[in-house]
Amino acid sequence: MLDSTFVRCPFCGERFEALADASGGEAEYIEDCPVCCRPITLHLRTGSDGEFEGLDADRDE
Repeated sequence: MLDSTFVRCPFCGERFEALADASGGEAEYIEDCPVCCRPITLHLRTGSDGEFEGLDADRDE
């Protein structure tokens, strides 16, 4: 199941919608900002029950 959430780009500050699949547990992946095209590291957080808790965005430098 995909969850939709909004994250803020750590480079340009724009908010954008991101899809997250929590079925595989916690994960880290890189996605380009749809506004400024810079690479963002996204950290998918899940709870002990495996449910989606959040998505954090950091600079990929």
